[in-house]
Amino acid sequence: MFSRSRNINKNSIGLVILLISILVVTACSPATSEYTPPQGEDLEDLQEFTLEELAEYNGEDGKKAYVAVDGIVYDVTNSSLWRGGKHNGFTAGKDLTDEIKNDSPHGVSKLTNVPVVGKIKE
Repeated sequence: MFSRSRNINKNSIGLVILLISILVVTACSPATSEYTPPQGEDLEDLQEFTLEELAEYNGEDGKKAYVAVDGIVYDVTNSSLWRGGKHNGFTAGKDLTDEIKNDSPHGVSKLTNVPVVGKIKE
């Protein structure tokens, strides 16, 4: 009777270890995305911003909160994660290409849910 109980406990422990391993690997894997930024004709009619103009959209004092990534300007104003133009140490009104691609745990994957409002002037 005890040997059967030990087998169940060993199997249970093995299952728990397997599940924890899967969770750890999944949580630590880099974010992948099918995100493709707008290009070509999709950009023709968009408002153009200089970096100085973009800085006005910092989400403070009731202003809209915009961020730029890869030359595209996104409106994060209505995101509950960008209250007051701030999110996890990032500040709206800036080009955050490097930060989002290299420092953000989700990378560009979340941009599929954010409205595009313009592009950076070249």
